Amino acid sequence: MASKLAQLQSKAAQASQLLAKHGGSYYRQLLEQNKQYIQDPPTAEKCNLLSKQLLYTRLASIPGRYEAFWKELDSAKQLWKNRKELKVEDAGIAALFGLECFAWFCAGEIVGRGFTFTGYYV
Repeated sequence: MASKLAQLQSKAAQASQLLAKHGGSYYRQLLEQNKQYIQDPPTAEKCNLLSKQLLYTRLASIPGRYEAFWKELDSAKQLWKNRKELKVEDAGIAALFGLECFAWFCAGEIVGRGFTFTGYYV
């Protein structure tokens, strides 16, 4: 266990040295590549303004997303009404999509339990 700790400390020291050596140039390069997104002046007030703009823009998009939801739901209802005309290929794709959703749910449960398959740690 002590050897693992020493190994981890040496890796952390190497990463720290690498960051100290190249971190500034990476930061400058990142800012240069994304300068079109930088607001002048970069102050806390500007950040607050941008966060409010984001919030209210998201709130303004709710009616459009609400309409899109109901259109999707109506489409699903129509598909269910006309299920006799449904092709096997479409049914297979829907089944695979459902299986994928279930798999992601199971993966999330496993991660939430601390990567155990049998249950929660008590």
